[in-house]
Amino acid sequence: MIRKGISAAGRMLRVRHYVKNILVLLPLVFNGSLFDTETLPSALWGFGAFCLLSSAVYIVNDIRDAENDRRHPVKRGRAIASGAVPVGTAAALAGNLVVLAAAAQFLARRDDPLSWLWPGLYLLLNLAYSFGLKDIPVADVAALAAGFLLRLLYGSAVTGIAISNWLCLTVIALSFYLGLGKRRSELVANPGGATRGVLRRYTYGFLDKNMALCMTLALVFYSLWSVDTATVERLGGNMVWTVPLALIICLRYNLVTEGQGDGDPVEALFRDKALLCLAILFGLLTVGIIYGGLL
Repeated sequence: MIRKGISAAGRMLRVRHYVKNILVLLPLVFNGSLFDTETLPSALWGFGAFCLLSSAVYIVNDIRDAENDRRHPVKRGRAIASGAVPVGTAAALAGNLVVLAAAAQFLARRDDPLSWLWPGLYLLLNLAYSFGLKDIPVADVAALAAGFLLRLLYGSAVTGIAISNWLCLTVIALSFYLGLGKRRSELVANPGGATRGVLRRYTYGFLDKNMALCMTLALVFYSLWSVDTATVERLGGNMVWTVPLALIICLRYNLVTEGQGDGDPVEALFRDKALLCLAILFGLLTVGIIYGGLL
């Protein structure tokens, strides 16, 4: 019984979703500083801090969503919805994770106010999301997108590496694209919006048109970043060859959102092997170009 409780508590942490926190490391990677022994430890502590903080907000959201999750064919098995973990225990765990995240941030970069501001805003934003924003159409997707941007800004603050405006715009547009895709996939799985009331306010037409818009903007912004003078001077001109692969990844994600699932981009990534392989290939190609002189 104790082992089951520990296992259920572990699932609440959403460890697979830590892949989103790779955005914290993006400034380090795209600056060509991945193996900088002075900056890398701060980045890794920052990555750990955001992982702990994101787990805390997932738990809070699960507490708030427990009643709706019990009506969901998949989410009803979640720890809190199923009763495997009491609400009080879950809340205490979330609080402890926030404290641990603050400790990790202290070790990452305690002297920069922005490195405290961005995770603080992330926490407040997600509390607002859990307690109401998720029920407001468009605002719910904007909140999800802001969470991705805050990860990137935190990565910049914790490493002291400035990020390109083009890269910021890429992350914003891509985040909206993924958020809209999440809602579309949820709408496919729950056409009546029984488990998420905001779905009743969305239509396939609205989601499809705006997914296409945001995907286009993300690819344009990323393309402009790849050929920007500053990018070419720092990394060379071969990053432009990652653009076609980025397009293929987006098209594959579009296909995945047409099917059944809970809509989360991370779940889609791990569920669809082709999408996972494409994402890994993109990562290897990017690292190869930046650090290995590939192409």
